[in-house]
Amino acid sequence: MVRITILVLLAMFVHLLVTTKSLQWGVVGHYLTAPSIVTGVTRTIYLTAIAMAAGIVIGTIVALMRQSRSALISGTASTYIWFFRGTPLLVQIIFWYNIALFVPRVSLGIPFGPSFVSANVNHLDTPLVAAILALGLNEGAYMSEIIRAGILSVDPGQMEAALALGMTKRLAMRRIVLRQAMRVVVPPTGNQTISMLKGTSLVSVISMAELLYSVQLIYNTTFQTIPLLVVASIWYLVLTTVLSVGQYYLERHLARSSAKPPPTSPLPFINESLRRMFTGDRRPVIDVPGTT
Repeated sequence: MVRITILVLLAMFVHLLVTTKSLQWGVVGHYLTAPSIVTGVTRTIYLTAIAMAAGIVIGTIVALMRQSRSALISGTASTYIWFFRGTPLLVQIIFWYNIALFVPRVSLGIPFGPSFVSANVNHLDTPLVAAILALGLNEGAYMSEIIRAGILSVDPGQMEAALALGMTKRLAMRRIVLRQAMRVVVPPTGNQTISMLKGTSLVSVISMAELLYSVQLIYNTTFQTIPLLVVASIWYLVLTTVLSVGQYYLERHLARSSAKPPPTSPLPFINESLRRMFTGDRRPVIDVPGTT
């Protein structure tokens, strides 16, 4: 009875999508590959890639700082994480876009002494720069905790064995600990990448012409709000699906030496749900190593 109810509701939803006039599928098809929309998609991908790269680099450095025995170094890293995780991303984006009100000029020189090079922040702080700074620094705070969790998941004996073989602590961390931590780090990093992809839509408030802002420019002129939002949603779904498939294959590559192989499908949740729906399988899902 429950399956029948769900199928009926799904059929009603599909019928609504197909028959409702407000969606205007002809308009959706027209703008789906419009040059301005494709340009917005490209900028969204670019922002996601740059912000995630910055976040991973910053996160790795901050995670290693958290492991330091120095109270100053560890405390500095903890303060960074506390601040950037504790304030909304939208606030950070607006702050970096208006940073010139706080720091009008930046200089390079001797601390508390003469400066050799100086520049007006207004000329440097473009919407792209503000977006990368806000997204990258915010992501670094989250990635630092993910990477730290990966480091802590590695048996401390691995570090001790590497040191006993004559490796330096830095070399052992890079070649032994971080490589083993990757199996723990990759799944949440994939989730963070998908979250970052969607989070780039927030930079539309500073007139950064990514996907959502490109859509807004069109529907503010044509007043076709719903169809244009559907266009944006379709592109976000396509991009997140591509990232999900890529994450699956990366996890599969890293799990070659693991006792438990990854699922045999890039989209295991959807496939398993469909199989259980149409076969009537009511058995609980038990994750047994070697059977996925």
